[in-house]
This record gives sequence, C-alpha cells and structure tokens, in this order.
Amino acid sequence: MNYRSIEDLNNCIATNISKVPLGTDLIVGVPRSGLLAANLLALHINLPFTDVEGFSEGRILQSGSRMKSYVKPFEAYKKILVIEDSVWSGNSIKAVKEKLSGLYPDKEIVYAAIFAAPETADKLDFYFDLCPGPRIFEWNMMHHDLLENCCVDIDGVLCKDPTEEENDDGPNYEHFLCNVEPYSRPSRKIGVIVTNRLERYRALTEAWLAKNNIQYDKLVMLDLPTKEARQKANNYGGFKASVYLKYDSLLFIESSLWQAQQIADISGKPVYCVDVRRMIYPNMVGKTRGLARLVSKKAIEITRGIFANLQTAT
Repeated sequence: MNYRSIEDLNNCIATNISKVPLGTDLIVGVPRSGLLAANLLALHINLPFTDVEGFSEGRILQSGSRMKSYVKPFEAYKKILVIEDSVWSGNSIKAVKEKLSGLYPDKEIVYAAIFAAPETADKLDFYFDLCPGPRIFEWNMMHHDLLENCCVDIDGVLCKDPTEEENDDGPNYEHFLCNVEPYSRPSRKIGVIVTNRLERYRALTEAWLAKNNIQYDKLVMLDLPTKEARQKANNYGGFKASVYLKYDSLLFIESSLWQAQQIADISGKPVYCVDVRRMIYPNMVGKTRGLARLVSKKAIEITRGIFANLQTAT
C-alpha cells in the first residue's frame, strides 16, 4: 500500500519546484483535491491561483493584500499550469483538457500532477513524482473506493475513545455508545469494522452506525462477557490482526499507535495510525510471518486446484 500524507504532498511540491515551467504565471487546480495541491504550489512560488471553473469563466481567486501587486488582469496571464493532486486513470485530466480546449488560443496551458501512476504518466506534460497502486492518501482516505477493502476501528477513528468515567461497562458506557459524536462519516462503505467493544453491545453499536449513516459490510466485535475479561485477555491488537488476516483486507485503520504496531507485526501488513497520521509497517519478523502466510495460502489454493483437476480427469 503506497500512502502519501499532506506533509508528503507538500514536501514533494517543495523539492520539485524546478519542474514548473519558467514563466508560469497562473496556477489552476482541478477540483476537489487538486485545489489543495494548487494552493500549496501557488504559495511556494508566490503566484495567484484559481479553479478550473473560474479559469473557464475568466476569473481568479481573491488574494490577500500582499499579493495585490502580483495580480494582473485575466487577459494578461499567458502561461497556465493546470494541476491535479494525482492522476490514476487519467479521466479527470482528460475531461479538463476537453473543457478548456480552444477556449483561450492566446494562452499556453500545461497539464501536470503531483503524483502520477506509471501507467498514465504519459497523459500529462509532466509530473512531480510517481506513485503506483495500490495507493491511498491522507486527504481522501475515508472517501476512497479502497475503503470497501479495509478494516476500520471505531473508537478513536470513527468517534472519540470513551473516558474512564464513560467506560464503566454499565449505564455511562451505554450512554456513550448511543450519543458520542462521530469524528468522521465516511462517504464509502467500509469493508470490515473491527472493534474491541464487547459483542453484548452490538445492538447499540449498530444503531449508532445507522444513525450516523456509516455504511459497512461486516461488524466484528470481541466475544467476551465483560470489560474485566477483555482486560485479562489483553489481546487487543492480536484480535484485530486475526480479523485483518481472515478477510485479507488491503489496510487496517487504527487509532492507537501501540495497537497499530502490534497489528502490523502480527499480520505482516501495513496499518494506518490515526493518532500519528502515518502508516505503520511491520518489523522484519512480522514481514516474514506475513509472507509465510501468503505463500502457505497460495500453496493451498494450488494444491486444491490440482486435486480438483485430477478428480475431473478421473
């Protein structure tokens, strides 16, 4: 899984500014996330910027007082850089090219992206860096199609963690489960929600997810009788890692750093940690275990296929 944070985006822009064609005098961002890239780039090179719709209508975004001396009449902008945060299929940049084609014959328009997929890099005039798939970005993680193939924790990710007072395994906890405000409402269906909440709280958890329009395919909860039993088992990360492996998900999104590292080490797969906003990777032992599981799984599939062919032949 190739992950890029907002910090990575900014660093990539800052270290590749020399790729911006000399004489560029206006930055145009492709909505929505291309506007983030356009704004950062415009700030780095001290240029005005606008969005595609504004550019097609002959206007630029308003700037602060410091930029007023740099702003020109729209007709005076001659070398335009249209920028995307990333290009995957190339469809969005193709649509922008079609929209702007022939609109301003007197302007030179260059098309670029901060991150480009190797397969579609040739659809751009240039790019800042390559980023092959599978990939996911900090700024669109909860709204990406890949979310349907991810495991996601609840407490600390979809909502805040309960306080000690709220986490009494009784009426205070039930009130928390019913009324806690969500941190985010993903716009894509989650593949597997995995939580160390006890199975006995399934109905309240499902009601809260429905109330906040959080869609998911599976909800996996810890099948233990009490909070004390959960604490005694002390298998928070191990339980989540087992679910991660069972469903062969692409990514696990977790809040706790120590649990994220434990899940990564046990599964041999990456975990995104919300608390530190970075991807946590398995250590070498975890990687070896993960590879061994993958090889074992593949070997079983091949063996089953051979036996199936033999039975068909006989």
